Amino acid sequence: MAEAELQTFTSIMDALVRISSNMKSMEQELHCPVCDEMVKQPILLPCLHSVCLLCAAEVLVQRGYSPPDLPPEPVSPASTPNHRSPRQARRPAPRTPDHLERVIRTCGTYPGRRRREAAPPPMLFPCPSCQQDVELGDRGLTDCFRNLTLERIVEYRHTISLGSVAIMCGFCKPPQSLEATKGCADCKSNFCNECFKLYHPWGTPRAQHEHILPTNNFRPKQVLTCTEHEQERLQWYCRNCQRLLCQLCKLRRVHHGHKVLPIAQAYQALKDKISKEVNFILANQETIENQISQLEAAIKQMELQANSAVALHQLTHCIRELGTAVAERQGTLAIALEGSRSRRDEALSTQIFEKQGLMEHAGLMAFTQELLKETDAPCFVQAARVTHSLVRAIENLQCFSLAAETSFRNFHLDASKEVKLINSLQFIQPLAPVIDTQKTLAYDQLFLCWRLPQDSAPAWHFSVEYQRRAGATWGGISSPNSSTPWLRLNEVKGTSAVVDRVQMDSVYVLRVRGCNKAGFGDYSEEVYLHTPPAPLSFSLDSRWGLHADRLALGKGQTYARSVPGLSLLQAADRALTSCHLTSDLLVADLAVTHGRHYWACSVEPGSYLVKVGVGQETKLQEWFHLPQDMASPYSSKHHSHTAPLPPRLGVCLDCDKGQVTFYDAHSLRVLWEGHMDCSAPVCPAFCFIGGGALQLQDLVSNRSIEEPPPRRVTIETR
Repeated sequence: MAEAELQTFTSIMDALVRISSNMKSMEQELHCPVCDEMVKQPILLPCLHSVCLLCAAEVLVQRGYSPPDLPPEPVSPASTPNHRSPRQARRPAPRTPDHLERVIRTCGTYPGRRRREAAPPPMLFPCPSCQQDVELGDRGLTDCFRNLTLERIVEYRHTISLGSVAIMCGFCKPPQSLEATKGCADCKSNFCNECFKLYHPWGTPRAQHEHILPTNNFRPKQVLTCTEHEQERLQWYCRNCQRLLCQLCKLRRVHHGHKVLPIAQAYQALKDKISKEVNFILANQETIENQISQLEAAIKQMELQANSAVALHQLTHCIRELGTAVAERQGTLAIALEGSRSRRDEALSTQIFEKQGLMEHAGLMAFTQELLKETDAPCFVQAARVTHSLVRAIENLQCFSLAAETSFRNFHLDASKEVKLINSLQFIQPLAPVIDTQKTLAYDQLFLCWRLPQDSAPAWHFSVEYQRRAGATWGGISSPNSSTPWLRLNEVKGTSAVVDRVQMDSVYVLRVRGCNKAGFGDYSEEVYLHTPPAPLSFSLDSRWGLHADRLALGKGQTYARSVPGLSLLQAADRALTSCHLTSDLLVADLAVTHGRHYWACSVEPGSYLVKVGVGQETKLQEWFHLPQDMASPYSSKHHSHTAPLPPRLGVCLDCDKGQVTFYDAHSLRVLWEGHMDCSAPVCPAFCFIGGGALQLQDLVSNRSIEEPPPRRVTIETR
């Protein structure tokens, strides 16, 4: 029994320690990264980090911006004078002079009216959480939503920290007052169960009141409203832009073709997803903790006992094998050198013996000298025949040369290459990956693709690092010294990765390296990617296709092909001298009226003639109804320019400046730029003359980077 009680006590203490750790971790999430205190009136930055409203205003003032007009503080436990934080007591609220422009006020433009003056520079806020300058826009802090959820959590946390004091029902008659179980946000009163039913009868408007937990601090009900349209509630959510929309924002062309959901549906879907993940984590928390303990124990065991010892033994064995091989090679070369020396010694000794034999023929020389004194010719010839052959043999010995080379220069070794190889001995790490520049691209996200060299060791996983170069402009490269810290994607499986949440109109530098049991290898060469100013996703409108027999659209309506139809071939057969080429016009399913927009497409090299550009929606409709007119509606304003066809063509339309620019989408080199009348809605347009095909650049977020599974063939025997 005592053992069971001890186990129960131990489990209770473990639960208390876990709860205390969770509360401390939650407190870190509730702190402002600027003042390092509990957040007060938190606002949500575009980077999805929250800061205090007053802290954000102070940071903007320190960076040289005008002091903003702050909204009045709500009546809540976190902002009442009795519970005000110390930093609020010593920091006065900033005052705004009347003659200064308000930072968080709108700039006074009206829908449908173009702004002629130059746009002010964007307001940048240095986020301390992500260490990046976040663009707030012209309206400043007004574009940032209040994080009411975080504010409620802070207030609930503050209420718990004051102590659990019972809240009594305000409608029970004394002395039998019961403890309150519910609070009414509309009545601003606390009720017990019986009193709540009594004062909120079923079928009356009071039954629709919002009931909350009992509290002593009732505040006005706060709802999020649109930052651009006052008093408009946020009722929609755009999944493509990841932004809340009101009814008026939903009608804009910018969100045409986007997946827009009702806020209730988005709320329920996101809540179900998070609840499922949290429930899974909570249900498996003890299991995960046990697994973590087992993994830590296994790591310690491997490091202390097995892993390091085996690696050291393998290293010693490899070096010993190298030493043995070098010693064997040394013995072989020494034997070859000794054999060559002995052979040369033998050859020289033989030559010495021959020279010594020459000295033994001195008597023959004396006899020959006496023979030369003979005057009798017959006797001389008879005696000289034998002597002559002996003298000729001796004469051959007069030609002296060494029978063997005394130098051993050809036996010198050049071991510099081998020494270099030995010095470069490393553990089996993967080599530096090679970036595939043909598949790597930057659009709404960064898509990086690479491969390992053929002679490289395999890699278990890869680490992708990327860095945003500060001060980058569209089409240019920033200074190497101005950059942000390196960010990392760890344990990337496969040979491709997607970097999301990138800033538009910026320059990013990326690199990758592999990792296996020997550790990380070398980095690949750095590749620079330019993100476009505002990627635009659209589809081709099939209603504009005039000739259905010649024009075919692919799946998703992002691919189009124009082929000569039967009527065109018959006309060409009847008139061999000439053939009237008709045009097929395709227009995007959306039109833009303001802002900057960028899209890209690729034209097949075998196409006859494909026109890519933009045009006013009304004039394109007029031209569509007169398809036989081959002249462009802007032919009088066109300036001839010829350039090689790039693999991908990019188009950037700036409606505010009335300018259109064509780029080489691969290298971001400007091909041509000119003026465009944007007083009316403008559409991307494409025209086929003859056969041809084009493919629109799809968003990286819509692509699947998963590698296809290997093909398997099953062979059945009969």
